Amino acid sequence: MPSELRKKHEGFDLILASASPRRVDILNQIGVRFIVAPADIDESQISNESPTDFVCRLACQKSQTGYESQMGSQAVLGGDTIVVCDEKIFGKPKDYADSKRMLSQLSGRAHKVVSAVAINNGVEAAVLMSETLVTFRTISDQECLNYWNTGEPEGKAGSYAIQGFGSIFVESIEGSYSGVVGLPIAETCSLLRRFEIPIWQTLSA
Repeated sequence: MPSELRKKHEGFDLILASASPRRVDILNQIGVRFIVAPADIDESQISNESPTDFVCRLACQKSQTGYESQMGSQAVLGGDTIVVCDEKIFGKPKDYADSKRMLSQLSGRAHKVVSAVAINNGVEAAVLMSETLVTFRTISDQECLNYWNTGEPEGKAGSYAIQGFGSIFVESIEGSYSGVVGLPIAETCSLLRRFEIPIWQTLSA
């Protein structure tokens, strides 16, 4: 490994192959020492690929691409989260009309949020997945517009953020809240233990 890359990684145990501020917050929350190095991959869905296969594949590809781009310097974590309604994947909205379409379909009913997390250290690779059932109350057209104008739906799967303004739409959840945010803590910690990556490193003794 080049000396400048080795110096960059000193004091860190993991590389996060994502620029998501939600995943950054969750790793900080559980005390992981990490650096951010987003992995650029093609996130197109393969024909006839199921939502669960799709989200797991993307998480694995991010961790593998991240590992290869860092020249095998450290274990890399990749993650992906999707919203699924009627077995269709709801990605990030292209514009307001797309956002309104998604929220209108999610309005007054339940949908699934599927999150996958993967770690690759060059010797071994593993992926785990969580599924959470989220139920929305009825959302009016005016609320869709007002919510879009906050700027929050842009860049969010399903056009909402449960940890932000979008929380007012949620009636109930069954499953992992952190998985809906973007990184399921139970599954992430299970992988961190498997790869012997320490947690709680930022907590005082």
